[in-house]
Amino acid sequence: MINIPVLRWGEPYQSLDQNEVVHFRTGETLAKVGQANPGLLARDMRKAHRAREVLREIPIPELVDMTKKAADLFLKATLPLGDGEQSPDDFARQQSASTGLPEHMTKFNMEKNHFVLTNMDQILDALTRGLDLDILSRGYGVEARKPDLPLSYQAQSPVLGMVLPSNSPGVHTLWLPVIPMQIGLVLKPGPQEPWTPYRMAAAFVEAGIPRECIGIYPGGGEMGAEVVNRCGRVMIFGSAQTVQHYSGNANVQVHGPGYSKILLGDDLVDQWEDHIDLMVDSIYKNSGRGCINCSGIWASRHTKEIAEAIAERIGPIEVKDPEDPEAGLAAFTVDGQAEAIWGMIEEGCSEDGVTHVTAKHGDRLESMERCAYIRPTILHCDSPDRKMANTEYMYPFASVVECPQEQMLEKIGHTLVVSAITEDEAWAAQLADATNVDRLNIGPLPTIALNWLQPHEGNLVDFLFRARAYQTTPARMGT
Repeated sequence: MINIPVLRWGEPYQSLDQNEVVHFRTGETLAKVGQANPGLLARDMRKAHRAREVLREIPIPELVDMTKKAADLFLKATLPLGDGEQSPDDFARQQSASTGLPEHMTKFNMEKNHFVLTNMDQILDALTRGLDLDILSRGYGVEARKPDLPLSYQAQSPVLGMVLPSNSPGVHTLWLPVIPMQIGLVLKPGPQEPWTPYRMAAAFVEAGIPRECIGIYPGGGEMGAEVVNRCGRVMIFGSAQTVQHYSGNANVQVHGPGYSKILLGDDLVDQWEDHIDLMVDSIYKNSGRGCINCSGIWASRHTKEIAEAIAERIGPIEVKDPEDPEAGLAAFTVDGQAEAIWGMIEEGCSEDGVTHVTAKHGDRLESMERCAYIRPTILHCDSPDRKMANTEYMYPFASVVECPQEQMLEKIGHTLVVSAITEDEAWAAQLADATNVDRLNIGPLPTIALNWLQPHEGNLVDFLFRARAYQTTPARMGT
């Protein structure tokens, strides 16, 4: 067992209040994590300006080189963790044991973090649209393409606050570019997933990044609220209710359910069988835990056949031990969560026009002593107006929905990813104009296909900096 302290601008702080992180099946205590309180964060935020100051003392290209070094340390090195140390294999086992994600999936997520850190120069170039990064550091400068045009980008906060979840380790890729942009980090880890924030912080420090630019403040819901209250810019993960709560708050970027979908155009829907692999991968990979996993397949016809074909592929999948390299399902580790979700699905299936297509492949809910699993579930909805037509759960779940193509854009609601399988250029143009779609794939691309050189959900640079007018003498601008 490891004792993990609160990290106050890089300095460990032993809290009397501790939370036990336990193995989701055995109940073994994996770590005791010190818990912060709102007063502690309130005091520490008086020094938040120092996080940006120490980072601005290091040129951004050097910070980028450090993040590349941190990439290899994160993936391959044994790093300090609390009063112990952690190898890469330790990390994979511990993360799997507390989150319920199979071990091979935790290792895959390590590779994703490694990729983002290794390609940080390209990612920053894409996020800033080729901006001279020195402009972010100084706050002003000139664009190489228009040397007579002054530019200014003002940081909106010396730190970014992160209220992190426990369900999917892949979300940590979203905050990795923050440090090389010379913005500090205030991290509030999910209760079952302290592993990635602490390991990444250790890798950054080992790579030469100043330890005082990162704070890690584990705690309950009150700590998440305090991070939101104290940080000028905050990224938070939560439910649809969380998204609604912070709607209109420009200081908070909320990542909620994705409701990601595959839309089959009328021109290609008769060839639906050619795309079953794509649909299955979009629903099932990473145990369906990501907001980019597909939760809805919409078509104007053949929907019953599509639902049956997908159910035949993933319906028989069984629960396996997390150490099994073939394990494809993650456990629900919060007491009663899986049972509550399955209750909502059963209620939804009682509505006329909704059919549980995977029912013939055996029971979906498997409850164990300390956790539960829900096996892959496919529903068919004969109309987009059914309650289950636009629903998302944190496992391989999808509704196949019958809907005329001309109604799809109106009926799908806000959608993180749309993969539109079509060659209809007129419809593709309508999709491109749809403001309720964040990421758009035109053609046979799975919803889980990410291009790291494009923003995931909102541009991080636009969130952390604002462009403003800035005038000074030509000599001072360097022209």
